[in-house]
Amino acid sequence: MVVSRDKTPSAQETFLQMAQAAGLRGRLLITIGLLILVRLGIFIPLPDIDRQAFSQAISSNAVLGFLDIFTGGGISTIGIFALGILPYINASIIMQLLTAAVPALEDLQKNEGEAGRRKISQYSRYVALGWGIIQSVGLTVGLLRPYALNYGPLFIVQTVLALTAGSMFVMWISELLTERGIGNGASLLIFVNIVATLPRTLGNTIDYAQTGGRQAITSVVLLFAVFLVMIIGIVFVQEGTRRIPIISARRQVGKRLYRERTSYLPLRLNQGGVMPIIFASAVLILPSSLASFFNNNQDLSAISQVLIQVSNTLRPGTWVYTIVYSLMIFFFSYFYASLIVNPEDVSKNLKKMGSSIPGIRPGKKTEEYLEGVLNRLTFLGAIFLSIVATVPIFVERATGVTTFQGLGATSLLILVGVAIDTAKQIQTYVISQRYEGMIKQD
Repeated sequence: MVVSRDKTPSAQETFLQMAQAAGLRGRLLITIGLLILVRLGIFIPLPDIDRQAFSQAISSNAVLGFLDIFTGGGISTIGIFALGILPYINASIIMQLLTAAVPALEDLQKNEGEAGRRKISQYSRYVALGWGIIQSVGLTVGLLRPYALNYGPLFIVQTVLALTAGSMFVMWISELLTERGIGNGASLLIFVNIVATLPRTLGNTIDYAQTGGRQAITSVVLLFAVFLVMIIGIVFVQEGTRRIPIISARRQVGKRLYRERTSYLPLRLNQGGVMPIIFASAVLILPSSLASFFNNNQDLSAISQVLIQVSNTLRPGTWVYTIVYSLMIFFFSYFYASLIVNPEDVSKNLKKMGSSIPGIRPGKKTEEYLEGVLNRLTFLGAIFLSIVATVPIFVERATGVTTFQGLGATSLLILVGVAIDTAKQIQTYVISQRYEGMIKQD
C-alpha cells in the first residue's frame, strides 16, 4: 500500500497498521485486557451488604446517580471497585490547585524537569490514598450502615480496606494504561464506565417510547436530536483553536543567513475541557450529599434541614440553579485557563527564543495581548459550556423523558473528548510506523 508522508492516515491504513504492526497491536491488546479487568472487578461484591435494598434506595438519588455513571455502576452494585478512579481524579485536581498555590510545588513542576514531575505524581498517589480512605469511610458509615447485615467495627474496617485497596488497584491500572496502552488511562477508565451505562439507559428510553405512545416517541426523537446537535458542537469547540502567528528572528550561522521563520501559537477555545463543568457540578451537589450524610445523625438533623432547603433551591431546572451553575462554570473556566496558560511565561519564553508576534512589542505588550486573547477565548468557551450544561436539563423537563438523567453535558464532553484524543494518539502511532517503514526501505 502506497501512502504519502504528508497525508493524515486513512481509516484503511489505520486498521491495517492496528492489525499488522506488532507495537501498536500489543498496546491495543494491553488496553483492552486491562479495561476488561477493571470492569470485572466492579461485579466482585463487598461482604455483609444487602445489595438489592441499597440499589433500590439510591436509584432516586441524583447525587449518587451522577457518581454511579463515572464508576460504571460500581456504586449501585457495591463492588470492590465501587470508588473506581474517583479518588485519583480528585487527588489530581487537588495537586493542580496546590501546584498553582504553593511555590515549592510550582518550582518542582517548572524547573526540575522530569524528576520534578515524578515527585508530583508520587505526591498525587499519596493524596489519592488519603482521599480514598476518606471516601471509603464516608461511604461505609454514611450510606452503607442501614444496609449492613452485621454492622460493627469489623464491618467498617474490612469494608474501608476493601474499597481503598480497590481504588488503589484501579489507579495502578490507569497508570499502566497510560504507560503501556493507548491514551490517557484515567480518561479511558471514565470513558468505559460511561459507555457501560449506555445500554441500560438506552433500554429504559426504548421501553418508555414503546409504552408512552406517539407523544413519548416524539419526545425521545427530539431529545436524541438535541444530543446529536450537542455532540457536533462539542467536536467543533473541542477542536477549535486560535492560531497566533509567531515570527522568529533572522539568524546567521557562518556565512549563511537564515530567513525569518513563521510558526503559530495555538490557543484552544476551550482550555479547561470538561473540568469547569465537573468543578461546578461538584459544588452544586455538595449540599444534597452532605444532607444525606448528616441525615443519619440525629445530633446534626438541624444542619441537614438547612442543607436540604439549599439543595431544593438549587434544584436542576430552576432559574436559580441555571444562573448559579452558569456563573460557576464561568468562574472555573477562567480559573482553569489561568492554570494551563500563563501569558507572562509565554511572553518570556518567546523573548528568550528571539520570537515575537507581528505588530506586538516583546515583553509586557506581548503579555497583555496574549492575556486579552485568552480572556476572549475563555469567555466564548464558558458560554458554550454553559449552554451544553443547561440545555439538556430543560429539554428533559420539557419532553418529560427522564431516562437519560445523569447522562448529561459532562458525560458527553468526556465521551467526545476522550474519543478524539485516543484517535489522535492512534494516528500518531500509525504515522510513526509509516516513517519507520520508509526508513527501512531507504
